[in-house]
Amino acid sequence: MSKPLSPAEIIERTREYARKTRDHDTSGHDWWHVSRVTSLALTIAEREGADLFTVELAALLHDIADWKFHDGDTDIGPQLTREWLEQMPVDLAVVAEVEYIVRHVSFRGGTNKVPMRTLEGKVVQDADRLDGIGAIGIARTFTFGGHRNRPMHDPHIRSKEYDTFETFQAQINQNTTINHFYEKLLLLKDRMNTETGRQIAGHRHRVMEQFLEEFYAEWDGRR
Repeated sequence: MSKPLSPAEIIERTREYARKTRDHDTSGHDWWHVSRVTSLALTIAEREGADLFTVELAALLHDIADWKFHDGDTDIGPQLTREWLEQMPVDLAVVAEVEYIVRHVSFRGGTNKVPMRTLEGKVVQDADRLDGIGAIGIARTFTFGGHRNRPMHDPHIRSKEYDTFETFQAQINQNTTINHFYEKLLLLKDRMNTETGRQIAGHRHRVMEQFLEEFYAEWDGRR
């Protein structure tokens, strides 16, 4: 009989699995995004008193099959998450919670109104959203815009609000990178779940505001 895997071994195997799924991404949703989210999630979890094992599993698996790269399929990520964890000696309650976090972590153009039901989910969602703002968020936004062949900026194209996920999906490639700041990035500060997340978001939000001020000044030839 083989020796059961320890929690540390489960985490390490999951880390390698997640790395393999994201190693070749060039959209800003690569392995290093997952690595940063995991590190930040653990930092937040320690400060907020969340379960580190559940948080680390969910953070590692949160982007293994993002709907944006699977024809809008929001089930594939949670499905692969469950299939992976069921191979491990992971408590079924933890499997269910990690699957729930992976299913509901995404912003989805602001149309995701499902709240995280546990502290662990709130922590992972905060960490994922924090990696979308600040200096890293700016870099990832332009990387993703280039990946989707979006124009950088067009003053004649207005930012949008989306009523449904279906509308957001249909128009995801019909906007500019700068508008993405107004449709998502600048909204995230006020959507943090934890006090730690709010503290970190405040600084990163100011970095984006300063960037946009400089961007418009240069765009208009004012400096």
